[in-house]
Amino acid sequence: MTAQTRTILITGCSSGIGYHTAIWFQSRGWRVFATCRRAEDVERLRAEGLDSLRLDVDDAASIRAALDEVLAQTGGTLDALFNNAGFGQPGAVEDISRQAMREQFETNLFGPWELTNAVMRVMRAQGHGRIVFNSSILGFAAMRWRGAYNASKFAMEGLCDTLRHELHGTDIHVSLVEPGPIESRFRPNALQKFLKNVDIDGSAHRDNYQKQLERLRKEGHAAQFTLPASAVAEAVWRAATSRRPRARYRVTFPTKLYGLLKRVLPQRLFDKACRAAT
Repeated sequence: MTAQTRTILITGCSSGIGYHTAIWFQSRGWRVFATCRRAEDVERLRAEGLDSLRLDVDDAASIRAALDEVLAQTGGTLDALFNNAGFGQPGAVEDISRQAMREQFETNLFGPWELTNAVMRVMRAQGHGRIVFNSSILGFAAMRWRGAYNASKFAMEGLCDTLRHELHGTDIHVSLVEPGPIESRFRPNALQKFLKNVDIDGSAHRDNYQKQLERLRKEGHAAQFTLPASAVAEAVWRAATSRRPRARYRVTFPTKLYGLLKRVLPQRLFDKACRAAT
């Protein structure tokens, strides 16, 4: 199969990592199905020349309809899936309600996993495929005020590792991309969730939350070593095209550094390093 005929489905393409990954693959000859939750974003991407359709990972009917449309257009095949859609719910663990935690997992894990299971049937039938999940440095290094997001990404990594074992011996490969600070709308979106779901003034962490609000509202880069979203797109490309893709692709200096620290430091010192980052 030539690179010009390969197809990829990407979720969360309205901006940031998903959008730039869609552009990256399209510019290299792939047919890209760039999906978004909102209809207006779908229309905007179509106007830019992308094959775009609506897919809300929180909605099982939307997942089924979008995949059915993709398969109708490809003749029932799909070479790659990039599960990118997600958001971050800030707040100390003790301030996160069951409903807020459920919403975090629905978008970051349960929806993408439902889509993955549906795509798996296609890939098993055709005998090959690449599945890539957008994880995070917070998928292996837990940091304060991000417990819901940490938990969703830790769970994602555990499921992906299991799926990779279960697919051993097939030509279907699963990879995780673990970005650190990347240029995107992640912080503005997280700020909305913070204000909606956390009682900031009534929390024992009120003083610390003021610092988090400053970080989330800061214009420009909020962290050192921030890279453009194209850095993640390149990692997804390598996961989708390498003959033997890696289990993990770590993007940005902080992610690579904390990956090393996690391997070499005792837990007490690694915990101290994680606290220093927040």
